[in-house]
Amino acid sequence: MANLRAVVTGASSGIGRATVTALRDAGWDVVGVARREDRLRELEAETGASVVVADLTKQADVDALRDHLAATGPVHALVNNAGGAKGLDSVEASSIDDWAWMFEVNVLALKRVTSALLPLLRRGAVERGVADIVNITSIAGHVAYAGGGGYNAAKFAAHALTEVLRLELNGEPLRVIEVAPGMVKTDEFALVRFGGDRARADAVYDDVPEPLTAEDIAGVVADAVRKPRHVDLDLIVVKPVAQAAPYRLAKGRLAVRSDEEG
Repeated sequence: MANLRAVVTGASSGIGRATVTALRDAGWDVVGVARREDRLRELEAETGASVVVADLTKQADVDALRDHLAATGPVHALVNNAGGAKGLDSVEASSIDDWAWMFEVNVLALKRVTSALLPLLRRGAVERGVADIVNITSIAGHVAYAGGGGYNAAKFAAHALTEVLRLELNGEPLRVIEVAPGMVKTDEFALVRFGGDRARADAVYDDVPEPLTAEDIAGVVADAVRKPRHVDLDLIVVKPVAQAAPYRLAKGRLAVRSDEEG
């Protein structure tokens, strides 16, 4: 059998870029998908991955991606990583345009790509014995927090979509895996959320001991798709030790409590 092939969306930065690297290091052929061609070309040069420039909010781009992949072989894993957050305002005050953008990139793009590539994943499953759909969601899709209304709603929807998909694909050799990260410090997530305000974005991570890195999540994804074919890691919640919930973060050095404190 030829090398296993994975498709990773949102591949130009952060968790997507790290996942492409991790899968390449594990010996997979990888197709990285994103909007920014310059970033993708850098990724291609650094990792040897193939790349496709596509805006997953546009059906024509998703169709073109599907056709390109169909012409070049089966797909053994799809990592739906593209997504993002905008704003931290209340439900009352938040921008409806921000909500629409979050639903488009976190939910509708996920549906578009999954629907388009499922026939190719079925081909991959025949060849390999199993194929994987890995949806990168968030703990924000499981626990609500003040100011998270639009992002919570979008990620709760992505979680629900994942659960329904698993039910609908039951009986086929297709694993549906959800990875729900907590706080991950990347170059762009908070920056996008706060409209390019670097100081506000950096403040999110101030004094938080060892937030997760993109590489931490990429390692989880690479491990999940390499499990024996009868093993399905349905839901993997990954948080830094300093984070008990989206709204509860330890600040400063982690330290064991004394007997008197505890």
